[in-house]
Amino acid sequence: MTSSHPMNATTTSSPALKTARVAVVGSLNMDVVLTLARVPAAGETVAADDLNYLPGGKGGNQAVACARHGAQVSLFGSVGADHHGQTLKSALQADGVNVEHVSEHAGVPTGTAVIMVEPDGQNRICVVPGANAGLVLPEAALLAVLAQSDYLVLQFETPVAVVQQALQTAQKAGCPVVLNPSPVREVPDAWWPWIHTLVVNEHEAAAFTAMPIESPQAAEQAARALLARGVQQVVVTLGAQGAVAVAQGAASFHPAPVVSVVDTTAAGDTFLGAMVTRLAEGSALADAVPWGIRAASLCIGKAGAQPSIPTREQVQA
Repeated sequence: MTSSHPMNATTTSSPALKTARVAVVGSLNMDVVLTLARVPAAGETVAADDLNYLPGGKGGNQAVACARHGAQVSLFGSVGADHHGQTLKSALQADGVNVEHVSEHAGVPTGTAVIMVEPDGQNRICVVPGANAGLVLPEAALLAVLAQSDYLVLQFETPVAVVQQALQTAQKAGCPVVLNPSPVREVPDAWWPWIHTLVVNEHEAAAFTAMPIESPQAAEQAARALLARGVQQVVVTLGAQGAVAVAQGAASFHPAPVVSVVDTTAAGDTFLGAMVTRLAEGSALADAVPWGIRAASLCIGKAGAQPSIPTREQVQA
């Protein structure tokens, strides 16, 4: 397995080959962020230091990460017909994300995530799906968008039927799929060959392969086991250690820089969005992954989900 540094000369200086076009199907949440000295034990009440309402949801976060890296992004999602829903859509539009296919549902609230952040940046999250659970994909519109997209990005914060429909529509359109199976749940055998790039953290990789992931070497073994199921390329993220990428039989380890942690919320989404944009521009996986790591390392230095996602220029600097 070869090693790489997150910001080598090739990664920082190579020009974009073309404009990236990315479609995202995923969740939209209003994040209710509590900053506190420690989380309460069972039956205990503690005082929080701060409270903020910030745009989030894995679908929204990944769309914003792609857009801030220069991609043209179309998002398919669902919000409630309420103030939170309007706030989320306005924030996405401000980042240049196309929200034409973000539907509004009366009678159900916009998805909400309550996030408790401790001083070391670690978080605990409780999600109320709300309108995300009622997402219905417009088949014709999705097919038309995917036919013009370089990649479709999916996660697991929407119903199983929605994910399956998106995968099948991407097959019809000839659009490669990047799947981030989070929160982790069973993946049907038929889905694996429909996935071009699988992005999992060490816990998800362990859940899918029953292998303990305690080192880059173990991550590579798990990635190869997932490739054997029909996936074309796999990335296993290892938190502060970095990430392992396996594509076309070659594995590479990409260490992460040592940085101060403020809040890890959206770090994985930032990594994925930055990486996918580079892939869509024509970069190889081994060049796109360190760019994603650098973006995530900037993300964890700021509080909040979407407010902490860096731009391409910030990563370049």
